Amino acid sequence: MAITDFLERNARLYPDEVSLVEINPGSRPEHAMTWREFNLIEAAAAEKYRREMTWKAFDVKANRFANLLLTRGVRKGDKVALLLMNCLEWLPIYFGILKAGAIAVPLNYRYTAEEIQYCLTLAEVNTLIFGPEFTGRVEQIADRLHGVRTFFYVGQDLPSFADSYDRLVGYCSSTAPAIELTDDMHAAIYFSSGTTGFPKAILHNHAALVGSCRTEQNHHGQTHEDVFLCIPPLYHTGAKMHWFGSLLVGGKAVILRGVKPAWILQAVSEEKATIVWLLVPWAQDILDAIESGEIRLADYRLEQWRLMHIGAQPVPPSLIHKWMKVFPNHQYDTNYGLSESIGPGCVHLGVGNIHKVGAIGKAGYQWQTRIVDEKGAPVEPGVVGELIVRGPGVMQCYYNNPEATAAILKDGWLYTGDMARVDEDGFIYLVDRKKDVIISGGENIYPVQIEDFLRAHDQIKDVAVIGIADQRLGEIAAAIIELKPGATCTMAEIEAFCLDLPRYKRPRRIIFAEVPRNPTGKIEKPKLRERYSGAERLVEAQTTA
Repeated sequence: MAITDFLERNARLYPDEVSLVEINPGSRPEHAMTWREFNLIEAAAAEKYRREMTWKAFDVKANRFANLLLTRGVRKGDKVALLLMNCLEWLPIYFGILKAGAIAVPLNYRYTAEEIQYCLTLAEVNTLIFGPEFTGRVEQIADRLHGVRTFFYVGQDLPSFADSYDRLVGYCSSTAPAIELTDDMHAAIYFSSGTTGFPKAILHNHAALVGSCRTEQNHHGQTHEDVFLCIPPLYHTGAKMHWFGSLLVGGKAVILRGVKPAWILQAVSEEKATIVWLLVPWAQDILDAIESGEIRLADYRLEQWRLMHIGAQPVPPSLIHKWMKVFPNHQYDTNYGLSESIGPGCVHLGVGNIHKVGAIGKAGYQWQTRIVDEKGAPVEPGVVGELIVRGPGVMQCYYNNPEATAAILKDGWLYTGDMARVDEDGFIYLVDRKKDVIISGGENIYPVQIEDFLRAHDQIKDVAVIGIADQRLGEIAAAIIELKPGATCTMAEIEAFCLDLPRYKRPRRIIFAEVPRNPTGKIEKPKLRERYSGAERLVEAQTTA
């Protein structure tokens, strides 16, 4: 079956029920007491701030866009790219591409014009749909995108080189096009996050997307009554594949355009969200806001919130222990995955395994895992090796890159590049990225272990540990530390705190600075290595945040 079958089924079963809600808290009128008191404000202002769509309207909009693409010559196997911020139109456009038999190519909204051009060329895209935030970037490269023959624009102030999606889609048929879709057909190209180099184009078929729906629902038990709060960017597999659990059961999802702690809790409260997927920085910000008194939990209705889960990067156990003290009735889960494995789910902790916080878990539903040495042979429990996975969501290939494909896909197994170990109970613990391991004086140092240790310091908001060149030891560990707002801390205090670490694991450099993360929450270590590659560039200042 194809992933679009679930949408069509929901449109039949729940035609008048809400499928998607978009909340834009930045446009909320100041005098509105709650999001539902629209009688106090003009309808136009309310529309900017909260929009919703039924399952029937979702399916109709997808059908209309599919038919629009067909009128422009898009055929099976063609690639159609989306360059949009999270919005109510995003998912209907995505499903419209799939219904046309084309391959959806979501693009990172942080890409520069040159990166957009690179990705469109690599994926051989012939149609691009974009929003107003990207007009300038697309305009810079439009004349150089020789393979792109059609540009669709979503929004006001239509640029001269594009056609209006909003105007044209309304003239198209609301009936699904007569195109047969099968599970082995190519469905989507996602780009790697680029944390270890320039993005690669990851090709998946419909079977991978369908498998992701079933894996997610199996792990988190979504029902038709659950409400999923979606905050991360939809261009990434993480947000979308967690939403797939809602798609499978016809549950409502809320797209929140903003990450401020008060906005997140307000959305949970007013939309009665039951499931929220957070990134580590957002969870930390919520705890900090509660601790500082900026947020009072009594101001929100949160008793229906049953599950908080985190993924996309290693999760500090100290963060979860603090979370469970503040929200003792929450279920908690950690999800591990890669875009190459169709996102989260190939490994998960499981809501019943809170006693194993710190582990990423065991093989997910329909998945297998191994930890192997450099020759691909399984290692003993407790021994660090590379995590490899096999299951229904393994990518088809890196599009137009057979060499990179051969390096990561071997005998049906996906080599993740993540170093891990397994304990006596079979739970997997992520140690670090293979390329991030620091070799200092012949010892392997895993930055994640040091980062987890430092995050337990009550003045530290975020931390990243990288290796920098050293003439004597080859590499040394440097800790880039971002303090909490208003916190003060000295280098000497950090060094004293680290005395509980083995000597070889203690950071040799302490740098007080912001820790950069990409939109999916991963620390951008290549940027840090470039920024602090020379000892003369290190700033070991005693400072405040």
